[in-house]
Amino acid sequence: MAGGHKLHYAWVVAAVTFLALLVAAGIRASPGVLVVPLENEFHWSRATISFAIGVNIFLYGLSGPFAAAVMDRFGVRRTMLAAFSLIALGVAATPLMRHSWQLVVLWGVVVGCGTGASANVLAATIASRWFTARRGLVVGLLTSAAAAGQLAFLPPLASIAANYGWRPMALAVAAAALALLPVVALLMRDRPEDMGLAPYGGQPSARVASSSVGNPVSAALRALGTGLRSRDFWLIAGSYFICGASTSGLISTHLIPACIDNGIAEVTAASLLASMAVFNFIGTTGSGWLSDRVDNRVLLAVYYGLRGLSLLYLPFSFESFEGLSLFVAFYGLDWIATVPPTIRLTANTFGREKTGIMFGWMAVSHQSGGALAAFLGGVLRMDLGTYLQAFMLAGLLCFIAAIMVLFIGVRREEPGVTAPATYPGQART
Repeated sequence: MAGGHKLHYAWVVAAVTFLALLVAAGIRASPGVLVVPLENEFHWSRATISFAIGVNIFLYGLSGPFAAAVMDRFGVRRTMLAAFSLIALGVAATPLMRHSWQLVVLWGVVVGCGTGASANVLAATIASRWFTARRGLVVGLLTSAAAAGQLAFLPPLASIAANYGWRPMALAVAAAALALLPVVALLMRDRPEDMGLAPYGGQPSARVASSSVGNPVSAALRALGTGLRSRDFWLIAGSYFICGASTSGLISTHLIPACIDNGIAEVTAASLLASMAVFNFIGTTGSGWLSDRVDNRVLLAVYYGLRGLSLLYLPFSFESFEGLSLFVAFYGLDWIATVPPTIRLTANTFGREKTGIMFGWMAVSHQSGGALAAFLGGVLRMDLGTYLQAFMLAGLLCFIAAIMVLFIGVRREEPGVTAPATYPGQART
């Protein structure tokens, strides 16, 4: 523990990380506000715009394990500074767009890669390096930054887009990314030993692994090879694929357009989506607390089952504001709650020092599902004129994920035995 009553610097690092994740989440949520304005101005199809968003989501995930390896090699602070500089550059250039391929390059490739280095893989890395005690709670708090980002960014961005146009909105997003750079440069630190500290809750004599000196790309690919040989990797990654499809791919991208289709104003729709942040924060923080105490497989099964029910209800919630508000509250509690137990299962399966890279590959699966759902959601809307089928399919997939997670850690040769790593506070040896 921290000596005396002095604040352990781990909490300062966690606060800076929370702020960075909050800004990144707000930036990632902003394409939902752009869909209709870009459609109206450039007459691009919704499928075309959804494809660019899908590229963003996919690269957001794909860059995760490589970003974790870069953090090991060059440090968290340098990686974060490079990431937010890249984000600011990509977003600031979007007002100059004239063709749809430029949207794919700027928002899809540039912003996608930048946000990928400032995503949940960052939360996993900071929590595993800086905290021994309260790790689950810290993961819950850091991942709830995504909810706070929506709440802080979506309503004002939607208001700017509605009153002044989407170009000033894009410039506001770029300014937010730039404003974060001095905060990271001044306050972020890479590891506790850089300040002569042990991790929060750890012993001063505990050995802390040194930074990687190898090629970050090779390190990330070696970690993938390890994962592909593990049955639990496939189960965690498969369920997380469905998680991404049913959240960042479908709801983040298409809920606002779906609301507009049903006669709900854009600013109102953005406010509803942003209001989920309050429930996200409660659900994710509570999930982090529970992940230290309850079998993480059971938590995930419950979360996915409840999410499936909420998505089956969503197409019928547009009939009234009260019905949609009920969906926002119910779904919001569950949206990001899957992250803490997924990180915990990943850490217990592959070890603390590999948590960042291995969870990065889980994030690749998550964002692949999100990218596919973002694109197919737009295609189904164009072909069928409604989002009904997309929402129903996502709900059914969540029920499949609820079954999958129950098999994590179950030994096939001993059907009645579970691996110790699936239980809170235990690690596989």
